[in-house]
Amino acid sequence: MAGGMEELYRLKNIQSRAVTAENPTGEKGRGGMAEIDPQDGTHPARELGKGWKVSPSVTIPAHETFVIADISGMGKISHIWMTAFPDGWRELILRIYWDEEEIPSVEVPLGDFFCNGWCRRKNVRSVPIAVNPAGGLNCYFPMPFCRRAKITVENQGEEERIFFYQIDYQLCRIAEDAAYFHASFRRENPVGYMEPFTILDGVKGKGQYVGTYVSWQVNSNDWWGEGEVKFYLDGDREYPTICGTGTEDYFGGAWNFEDPKGKYGEFSNLYQGFQVTCPDGLYQANQRFGMYRFHIPDPIYFDEDIRVTMQALGWRKYGRFHPLRDDISAVAYWYQTEPHQKLKDLPDRNGLEVV
Repeated sequence: MAGGMEELYRLKNIQSRAVTAENPTGEKGRGGMAEIDPQDGTHPARELGKGWKVSPSVTIPAHETFVIADISGMGKISHIWMTAFPDGWRELILRIYWDEEEIPSVEVPLGDFFCNGWCRRKNVRSVPIAVNPAGGLNCYFPMPFCRRAKITVENQGEEERIFFYQIDYQLCRIAEDAAYFHASFRRENPVGYMEPFTILDGVKGKGQYVGTYVSWQVNSNDWWGEGEVKFYLDGDREYPTICGTGTEDYFGGAWNFEDPKGKYGEFSNLYQGFQVTCPDGLYQANQRFGMYRFHIPDPIYFDEDIRVTMQALGWRKYGRFHPLRDDISAVAYWYQTEPHQKLKDLPDRNGLEVV
């Protein structure tokens, strides 16, 4: 992203590679080499042979983890593309490990990582995340590594999943001041009464916070987005350094996202978006929403630690605030130095499930 179009004509010492089911190692000149089983009389390429789309996908059995990519050397992941059927987007867990670490730096359900938390596709048109018809999941966050990058997908479901993927990466020198990409997932269902929802905590190190995705089910009537998003930086305890003015304000909207009157106004742009997954009418209980905010032009920097919270706050009668007990999930995206603290454990399968 740095330099934009001006970077395209500059010569660089970079080697381009890609890991796919057709080239699972990403090695030079090793793509499209899969063989057709001679006993398989139904393969679409049976009359064409080797090199004709023999192995475009993998099948991940139930309760098993598949290593999507295992890259050695120094370089940078520049683009990730994946797809699977949306009904399994909460059962497929994406993990990324940098260098030789044993605990992942990224651990997020597949759909949530790509700003789709409700197992129903909603298109996204942002700079780092793009979701396109009819389920193409794209990530453009640059992800540098010094020695190794490993990406896995775990299938926590009860049935096998067909999975397509492409990991585009570059073998190149990485600057000494490069930080590592991280992403984590939280869910509270329901949020504790008069307790803020924690988007991220437990982070130790120097880095920058670069994005938030929230999926939100409203469990009561009336407007639900009065809560403030707060960033506690470098030793902040009771009070934060950055305190927003409301949920829809943080995600780039205003006045309850209402546009036109009586309806929610969906939008998706370079850095902010608001999705309505279950459009049951304005201010009605059990609606489901998705919201993203990417701090690409405006990262939030920290030197020692960071904690991010969001209040679930609506309205009662007679102009009184109402602490809500909604179903809220969130993904935090950030860069930081390694080693990192262990991410908060994911909920169990029932705790993840969209029901």
